[in-house]
Amino acid sequence: MDSNYNYEEELMIKIAWYYYIENLTQQEIAKILGINRIKILRLLDKAKENGLITFQIRNSNAKRFHMENTFKELFHLNDILIIPSVPSSDSLNDSLAQAASMYINQRIKENSYINMGYGDTPSRILNYLAQRSESPINVISLTGGVNYYLPNTESNVFNARLHLIPCPLILSSSFIMEELKKETAIQRISKMALISDFTVVGIGGVDTNATIIKNSILTPDDYLLLKKQGAVGDILSHFIDINGNLIDTDLEKRLMSPALTDIEKYNNVVGVAGGPHKIEAIYAVLTGKYLDVLITDENTATAVLDLYQSKKQYRH
Repeated sequence: MDSNYNYEEELMIKIAWYYYIENLTQQEIAKILGINRIKILRLLDKAKENGLITFQIRNSNAKRFHMENTFKELFHLNDILIIPSVPSSDSLNDSLAQAASMYINQRIKENSYINMGYGDTPSRILNYLAQRSESPINVISLTGGVNYYLPNTESNVFNARLHLIPCPLILSSSFIMEELKKETAIQRISKMALISDFTVVGIGGVDTNATIIKNSILTPDDYLLLKKQGAVGDILSHFIDINGNLIDTDLEKRLMSPALTDIEKYNNVVGVAGGPHKIEAIYAVLTGKYLDVLITDENTATAVLDLYQSKKQYRH
């Protein structure tokens, strides 16, 4: 045997290859090489320290990484994912949904519970997540109105168990809404939501392309009135002003959705949104501290930071 042969170095190279190139888990590598996971983790760290593993970051990636750190610092987020921007709003929604499904899929465990809010983007995330997940996920609807946006559950690739609130998003009266919330089935779903691993919410802008208008739940006139009252967007169908404060309207009394103040009770609240019409809404949601994680695109992130700076200058 060559006297210069270094077994540990060879092992580090193998582990690095399996982990970064083959995308195997540390547990899978441990099984292949017959060593424990703790040793694999130690050797990966050592390989980085010794320069066996080096990383090259493209300039565009570096810019996004810098923005992500800025968002975490300014808005006290646990995490953020900024993806490259795409030209059309529909393709952007789809790109964001795919990114969100990959983000969550890498972090969930077997038989995880995931809360889903109302909207087009959460619906797409649910579809992609159910297709990607190797084991069934348990999906809990946080709001009514699920018949408008739930995917085709008969698909053989849809790997999810659905726990739904079987009623409209906005009820005809506050009395009916309060009585429905007393139902055992709805209370059970509400309790399940509190122990879910992730909570996925869309962020709506106040514009005529909103899903809630397309589905005829609200009208353009309703949106005009909300805008006059200072609304810039919504989260879980609660409309908020630029500072993240609730716009208190009659809709609130008839809305089948967790209270805005209850959002902080949920684990890992992930907000997913992008596009020019969502800039003020995203800023408002971040200012209100409703999110733990934000997933957006580069152009939107840049515009939100610009808005933050302009508000900061105005305050001074």
